[in-house]
Amino acid sequence: MTNIIVVLPRLEDAKGIKNVLVRGGFKVTGICTTGAQAISQMDGLHGGIVICGYKLTDMVYSELQECLPPGFEMLLIASGHLLGQCGEGGIMCLTMPLKTGELLSTVGMMAESIERRRKRAKQEPKIRTAEEEEAVRKAKELLMDRNHMSEEEAHRYLQKCSMDSGTNLAETALMVLAIRHEK
Repeated sequence: MTNIIVVLPRLEDAKGIKNVLVRGGFKVTGICTTGAQAISQMDGLHGGIVICGYKLTDMVYSELQECLPPGFEMLLIASGHLLGQCGEGGIMCLTMPLKTGELLSTVGMMAESIERRRKRAKQEPKIRTAEEEEAVRKAKELLMDRNHMSEEEAHRYLQKCSMDSGTNLAETALMVLAIRHEK
């Protein structure tokens, strides 16, 4: 589920939007009144949506946008007059006064887009560096020499250990090589 952080200068407004979103089936990770609080809330999260007003107590929306970690998108809520002054910097905008349906559908669309990108990134094959390829090759050679395995058996063994330990193949190969140096 996509993380949502609501950042508005008035706490009551932020709570109101949070309640609308929660009733709409969304998970609101946090509500804040300052950009600094929002940045702190985003720390450690792997993407999501920041819903904010034009001007916060410590910064304006564009300063907060510059601080967004990768994987976060911004939904700006402001009057039509202020939205007309905003640049096109990849920010989704909604005009005040808010309509509940528009808010829910916009957040839903943004969340689906984030989830699609996340799934696509997981499906992309991971590219190993030359050092990682070398570690895998050396670990397979070690297993072939010491345990009399074929290359295919050594590779399958590394894959199984990788899956069992929750590490990638290169990390597993490095662990096998490290164990050899300990003996």
